[in-house]
Amino acid sequence: MIWETVIGLETHVELATKTKIFCACTTAFGGDPNTHCCPVCTGMPGTLPVLNGKVVEFAARAGLALGCEITRYCRFDRKNYFYPDLPKAYQVSQLYLPIARNGAVPIPGGRTIRIHELHMEEDAGKLVHDPWRDQTRADYNRCGVPLIEIVTEPDFRTGNEVIAYLEKLRSTLQYLGVSDCKMQEGSLRCDVNLSVRPAGSVGLGTRTEMKNLSSFKAISRAIVYEARRQIELIEEGGRVVQETRRWDENKDATYAMRSKENAQDYRYFPDPDIPPLELPQSYLERLRAEQPEMAWEKAERYQRDYALSAYDTEMITSQKALADFFEAAVALGTDPKQCANWIMGEVLRALSERGMEPGDMVLTPGTLSRLIALVQGGRLNRNTAVKVFDAVFDQNGDVDAYVKEHGLEQISDPGAVAAAVEKAFGANPKSILDYKAGKEKAFGFLVGQVMRELHGRADPKAVNEAVRAGLDRC
Repeated sequence: MIWETVIGLETHVELATKTKIFCACTTAFGGDPNTHCCPVCTGMPGTLPVLNGKVVEFAARAGLALGCEITRYCRFDRKNYFYPDLPKAYQVSQLYLPIARNGAVPIPGGRTIRIHELHMEEDAGKLVHDPWRDQTRADYNRCGVPLIEIVTEPDFRTGNEVIAYLEKLRSTLQYLGVSDCKMQEGSLRCDVNLSVRPAGSVGLGTRTEMKNLSSFKAISRAIVYEARRQIELIEEGGRVVQETRRWDENKDATYAMRSKENAQDYRYFPDPDIPPLELPQSYLERLRAEQPEMAWEKAERYQRDYALSAYDTEMITSQKALADFFEAAVALGTDPKQCANWIMGEVLRALSERGMEPGDMVLTPGTLSRLIALVQGGRLNRNTAVKVFDAVFDQNGDVDAYVKEHGLEQISDPGAVAAAVEKAFGANPKSILDYKAGKEKAFGFLVGQVMRELHGRADPKAVNEAVRAGLDRC
């Protein structure tokens, strides 16, 4: 039998506000346990929440950018459940009147993913497990950090479609400035609801929800594993149970955590401490007018204004911090194509080797611009410039000072190049004979010998020309 996988996503996004949703505590990542909390976000008796207006603004901006209908009259509800990281024993969320509904996100391949709803809520705390002491401790720093939860319809059929959607979503939210979407810090977290059914069927199978997915790679692997698990279970005569399952990165498998709850299990009711919100049409129109240039719009502009390829623009605009870096460097007079080549080559390589996000690097556009200028001005060759780049990347070092200190400036004296060629020829007469006999590899060997003699500081083009001219004279 041929099976079809059906997937829906619930994506939690931490908003980039400076303070929490209902109090003035900081939302900064990290900090010692239980130092970013107060009586309000830890649910002490007698405290009252005060809604952060920036949270509403960011949620509305996200809803508009995702093509949603904004609910002008919305309210908050209490989602009741007990868990050690939730000191109030309820979470403030939105069930009945979420701030945004009925959106759509186009993804590559011509498909469109429908957004069921987008709602605001507060984050819970975090449990820290210590296996050595056999203890679990609660850190409430995260309590009350503002979230939006974006719930899709079950429109995905493959893991590739899921990743394409999440990349588009991350890009949109970063360009809006409503979240940094750093998965390694928990700013973007995704729960995957997955079921299988015979191909061609209309009804949905029993779904499971997978949690603890901290990277796009983990999401892809979890989808493959869980779909295979459900298919094998059904084909063996078993039955899929509606439950929440946890992804184990080390075992490359999911395992059951608890039975999956439905909305009625949480006994939702309107929060009596938070008045309903009414968003004026003029407010929404202002937010719509202020929407910044998005990734796909930048990509079109780069192709039009800088004659960059579609591939180049897709890579550069994939993350806002990268596009901002590119634009700042070009504004300093750097050739756009050269700048794009360096970003897609050396910058992305350095980030990957260090496991860093573009927004975290200390290298400035000015430093890269200066390095490119030295190459284009003939003072550094490309290979030496890459070594200088690696040396200055982590500390945003002074390019000119490093080149001078290490004597790396390109040798442009024709006499010095000619002397190096003569020395290489004298030491390698057999290579000259091999070249004359038609062995082209001998030419590359001789060029390498000349470059080594000049400590890699010569212009490769000048060396090639000098070697070729010398061989023609032999």
